[in-house]
Amino acid sequence: MSELPFDPAAIRLLAAILGETGLTEIEIAEQDRRIRIKRTPTPVAMLAQAAAPAGAVASAPPAAAPEDPAKHPGAVLSPMVGIAYLAPEPGAANFVTVGQTVEAGQTLLLIEAMKTFNQIKAPKAGTVSRILVAAGAPVEFGEPLLILA
Repeated sequence: MSELPFDPAAIRLLAAILGETGLTEIEIAEQDRRIRIKRTPTPVAMLAQAAAPAGAVASAPPAAAPEDPAKHPGAVLSPMVGIAYLAPEPGAANFVTVGQTVEAGQTLLLIEAMKTFNQIKAPKAGTVSRILVAAGAPVEFGEPLLILA
């Protein structure tokens, strides 16, 4: 059996980082060595993770299948891959909160992509009924960010 070029403890640490941050892939290159750790979350786990508030304790699954937030008529979907930010800067108030009424064109959140902060604006007027992403969380193209009712 050949020896791994990386310390198994380092691989476990990287895998733990994937779980803690919600990332799906980490790649590290070091001189002539490279390691990539990738996980593919299940659709059910992704929905549960997106819908659960931070620090929530997992409970028994509901009897009915959960609704897909991306199919909700008021869903605001991510137009790009990046990192979501709910406030304009650390320590500042969020752009919007649950229950807040917003106007069409109002900034809802920011997505950082390639070191550029992109404003995600409300496509229509409405009331914010759910915020589905956490500050600093990675988002994918087409992922539901929040729901406007």
